[in-house]
Amino acid sequence: MRKLLAGAAIALASMTTCAIADGHANYPDRPVMMMVSYGAGGATDFQARIVTMTAGNEDALGMPIAIINKPGAGGRVGWNWLATQAEADGYTLGAYNIPHFIAQSIKGGVEYSRDSFEPIANWGADPAVFVVAADSGMNSMDDVVNFARENPGKLTFSGAGLFVGHHIAALQLEKAAGVKMAYIPTKGGGAAAMKAVIAGDVMGGVNNLSDAFRARSAGNVKILGVFDLARNDFLPDVPTLMEQGYEVDNASVNFRGVMVPKGTPQSIIDKLAATVPTMFENKRVAGKMKAGGSPMHIMTRDQVLDMWAAREETLKELLAGL
Repeated sequence: MRKLLAGAAIALASMTTCAIADGHANYPDRPVMMMVSYGAGGATDFQARIVTMTAGNEDALGMPIAIINKPGAGGRVGWNWLATQAEADGYTLGAYNIPHFIAQSIKGGVEYSRDSFEPIANWGADPAVFVVAADSGMNSMDDVVNFARENPGKLTFSGAGLFVGHHIAALQLEKAAGVKMAYIPTKGGGAAAMKAVIAGDVMGGVNNLSDAFRARSAGNVKILGVFDLARNDFLPDVPTLMEQGYEVDNASVNFRGVMVPKGTPQSIIDKLAATVPTMFENKRVAGKMKAGGSPMHIMTRDQVLDMWAAREETLKELLAGL
């Protein structure tokens, strides 16, 4: 933590001259807004409100960050808006979800691509999990797959939208198990997808670990498998898909972080990139994230740039021919 803060101080000092030169020395001098492409109460919204809660502190931005929600079409509504209508002035940030917006840009029909945005920092990495209602007779992924094999296309399961992490996980599961299932994208994001499972509208669902963690704690669901390379510390009793015999990797893991529209002044990008990771390191933030079952994975701007590029290549291969 001390090393990170020291590094941030050096970075901020080194860019002061640049900021003065282009007129952004006092940035930010008013509250900042961050757009979340999913509805209130879902994992991205829940986490975004936590990781930005110290923005107004003097050792952070010195101005608060207000969250606004622009949900719809699996995140497309919000990201289209950020790419085409938002001011690139540093006062409009966006929460990103990977693989979501990159997968959607690969499939087309949207007004954004990886090059439409500039990453600032990553705060979390939330694996997908398979959930069923607490009273379901299914207790393992084998139970799910066996039903799907005996009843092709009749096992209904929900997710937050098309070509989001949940959908990527669903495609991987179908391929690995050699079965056909009925994936049902919901309009209200992960929160609506979870409600569909709890209400019995679908037989199961792929959802975020953090949402599933809270739903299981409330006694509403069972979690049957994790779509990742290793078990998660929040769910040490839940095996991965690989442990259960299904070749499913971590391509669907939901990386979340902060980005800005292309064209945002470089001095503002630099200040945000130096400051935002230290906000994520705050002990209060880490404590609230842990209490909410939300895995943190802090990455710098340079690390996120590399991650975005690598994920795009992986997704191009995975989605080819779909």
